[in-house]
Parts: sequence; C-alpha cells; structure tokens
Amino acid sequence: MNLLSGILPILCVIGVGLIILLLAAVKIVQEYERAVIFRLGRVQGAKGPGLFFIIPIIDKIVRVDLRTITLDVPSQDAIAADNVTIRVNAVVYFRVIDPVAAVIQIEDYQRATWQIAQTSLRNVIGQSEIDQLLQERERINERLQRIIDEATEPWGIKVSIVEIKDVELDTLMVRAMARQAEAERERRSKIIRAEGELQAATQLAEAGRLMEEQPVAITLRYLQTLLDIGVENNTTTIFPVPLEMLDVFFSKRDKEADTEETS
Repeated sequence: MNLLSGILPILCVIGVGLIILLLAAVKIVQEYERAVIFRLGRVQGAKGPGLFFIIPIIDKIVRVDLRTITLDVPSQDAIAADNVTIRVNAVVYFRVIDPVAAVIQIEDYQRATWQIAQTSLRNVIGQSEIDQLLQERERINERLQRIIDEATEPWGIKVSIVEIKDVELDTLMVRAMARQAEAERERRSKIIRAEGELQAATQLAEAGRLMEEQPVAITLRYLQTLLDIGVENNTTTIFPVPLEMLDVFFSKRDKEADTEETS
C-alpha cells in the first residue's frame, strides 16, 4: 500500500508530462498560413494548412502568412529628370509564394520590401520627367512593379501591383503648368481658326470660279439675296443691279434679232 501510494504521484506526473508533450506536438495552421519547420536548426520544409505533428523541444515552427499584404510607401521627396522637386507616395501589394525562402533568406521580408519600394520609387522618379509622371502613370507603375518584383524574388515574394497615389507639386510649378496649358489651348484655338479660314477661302474660290464660268449662277444668287432681304426686312430697300446681270437679257435679245433677220 505504501509502495502504491509512492508510485501514484510519479505516474500522475508522467501522465501530465505526456499530455503536455502530446499537446505540444499537435499544431494547427489556418488555410492562409504555412508553418516552416526547423529541426535542430535545420529547415525541414513548410507544412499546412490543417493539423500536423512535430517533435516537441527538437522542432521549432515559424508561421508565415500567405495573404496579399498592402504596404503603404510614405511620401518621398524626389527630383524629376527635368529638375522639378516633387513629393510622391505609393502603395505596394505583395504576397509570399515561398514560405521557406521568406524565412531563411531575409530577416524581415515585410520591412525589406518596404525599403526596396522606397528606394525604387525615388530612382524611377529621378529618371522620369514631370509630364511622364502626370500623363504616363500606368507605364511608370508597371516599371516600378517589375523592379521591386525582381529585387524581392529571391526572398519568395511576389509583387503584384504598385500604384503611385499622389504627385504633389509646389505652388510655383502648378502656376507654371497652368500657364503652359493655357498657352497650349490658345495655340490649338488659333490653328483651328486658321484651318477654318483656309477651308472657307478654298470654298469661296471654288464658288467664284463656278460663277465665272456660268454667269446665270450670279443672277440666281442675286435674286436669292433679294428674296432673303424681302422676307427678313419689311422695308423698302434700294439694291443696285450690276450691269453684268443684264448681259443675259441683252444676249437673248440679240439672238432673237439675228434669228428674225435670217428669216
């Protein structure tokens, strides 16, 4: 009896220890996670999602989130290729595609991606002119995405989207660009007006040539003008009759006279 009473506490301790070891050996990771396993300091690979077992004390796990991470790049002061000082900020969307590389190749992959994004943003801005930043932002976004993705690929990181959110200019530059835009609109207006005058002059020249070849057309145009004046103005209008209009009647009378003489 005394022996049993002495062994019972030991068995309880052993049982509790086994339960603790069993609980420590059971691991569960979510669908969007992976567990990178290290055994005595050597990586064994990534497991998950769901339930799996490890060797307590000997194995150590590092959880890695595989969901897309949104990284805000704060405003950066940069000088564009045409020596214009601007402030730009951006947002980067990336995710881990290789959990093992993300753990063993870089100490903190999120901070490293953030630093790469800042540096790449300043470099790309420095190689672009202000007009390109304002008008070709999609192309610059693609270039940034490609540069950051190539830099983070060895870490098992995939950069999917990079977007420049805001481009801030100083007040003097904004005013200068407004004056430039106004001058450009004025130039286009003058070109359109000149093209319209050229087309009108061409049409008038063509109409004059046709009227010169057909004198009757001048007479018809003259009569149409008289009709328009009579409709619009209920007043007496003295309208001079050009002698050229009478040539039609004179020529007709001469032809009739020649016909009678011939008869």
